[in-house]
Amino acid sequence: MGIVSWIILGLLAGVIAKILLPGRDPGGLVGTTIIGIAGAFVGGWISAQFFDREVQKEFFDPATWGAAIGGAFVLLVLYRLLFGNSRN
Repeated sequence: MGIVSWIILGLLAGVIAKILLPGRDPGGLVGTTIIGIAGAFVGGWISAQFFDREVQKEFFDPATWGAAIGGAFVLLVLYRLLFGNSRN
């Protein structure tokens, strides 16, 4: 997958992570979107490094989507812990 595919995947992963973890984010929609894109990259890297699961070339690979959504979810939780309480 190219960089544009990872950005699109990250945008969608950020939206899905936001649905899984509702509430107000300190950075709003833009911050959540950036976290989603970063989460896709981090999730893909973790998948390749620690789970011995290389990133596939196909856009619709379920494992790639799972890694991207998981990475976005983890980064969103860390972001909320570091930069503010989402329930205020």
